[in-house]
Formats: sequence, structure tokens, C-alpha cells
Amino acid sequence: MLRVESLDVAIKSVRILRGVGLRVEEGELAGLIGRNGAGKTTLLRAVMGVLPPSAGTVEFDGMPMAGVPAHRRSRLGMGYMPEDRRIIPQLSIEENVCLPAWASGSPGSGERLSRIYRMIPEVEAMRDRKGFQLSGGQQKLVALARALMSGTKLLLLDEPFEGVAPVLAKRLAEVISSLRKEGLSVIVSESDLSHSKKLLDVTYHIDRGEVRRAAA
Repeated sequence: MLRVESLDVAIKSVRILRGVGLRVEEGELAGLIGRNGAGKTTLLRAVMGVLPPSAGTVEFDGMPMAGVPAHRRSRLGMGYMPEDRRIIPQLSIEENVCLPAWASGSPGSGERLSRIYRMIPEVEAMRDRKGFQLSGGQQKLVALARALMSGTKLLLLDEPFEGVAPVLAKRLAEVISSLRKEGLSVIVSESDLSHSKKLLDVTYHIDRGEVRRAAA
């Protein structure tokens, strides 16, 4: 589903990623583990098309992504959950969840929304509330639901458990685990394996912009 090869990314002339390579198969849950500043967010943004690589390739579902902007990647089935959630405070929860479909013009958004509500009924229960009325943990659930709106094939989840109370972290883990049944490929970035170790099929460690796959 996703193949990254020899990827370099620089930000303001500072080289962040160095020859990164990884693969995620269809229906596979992969962990991207590294301390803060190791390059996790930069890698996910590069895969999503938010940051341009200076070298290397990204291939998604058999298609080269060179020159494909983020909104087109979203339409192709790629979803991104940022670390800082980015819930729009004045919009309702349902409006926040539907934003990717509206922005990309993806078909079948109503059916997709119903399916997301079945997977995460807590979000449906909050559908009419405003973004500013939610706790940080509730916003994480909404951000995951929003990523699912466009992420019909691949989800990129950046630090989904960070700053979340234990009860909600457990619930997030349950939802992420259930995505395998949906046939989704998922990358979960974390600083350690405390929340996701039992969920993952494969683990990649990132340090100083370089990635290595953990031994089976």
C-alpha cells in the first residue's frame, strides 16, 4: 500500500530525513517510534504531500506520488491525523469530521460518515457540539474520525495517544485496532511503544532522520 525509498527531506536547508525507507502492506498496522525531534512528523507530512522531498520516492497503492499535492492524495484514500488535532473551534463536530470530503470533493461522504459513526459512536454523540467544547482527548477521537473520512486506504496517525487520559487512550487503541478489520493500512507514530505495542504488525524506529525496521 505504501512504499518509501531513499527519502530525503530538508526544511530551510536543514536536512531532517536521510535516506528513509519503509513499507506498509495492505491491512498492516505499522509503528513509527522515536523521540521528539527524531523526524516522525516530517516523515508523515512528506508521505501526505505537505512537505516536498529533496530526494527519494513515495509510492501509494502502486502509484508514484511525485508532484501529487496533498488534497489529491486525500482524494486517493490517504488520511492524516496531526499531533495537535487542529479541530476548528467554531464548527460543529460533524462539520469538522466532514471537512476533508468537502475540501477534496470526495464522493460518498454521507455513507462514509455513517460508517465512521458506527466505528466511533462517541463522535456521533457529540456531532452537534462545537469544537471548543471538547476536551483534548475528545478532540483526538474527532481528529481520528476526520482522518477516516478521507483515509479509506491509508491512515497516518501522528502521536494519537499523547496527552490523553488513560481511559480515552484505551478507547483510541481499541478503535485503531479495529481498523485492521476495515482493511486499512495504518502508520502510528509514538515516542515509545507503551500504548501500541500489542497493536502493531511491524515497527520502524526513527532517530536523527534515519529509519530502521525492528527485528521480528
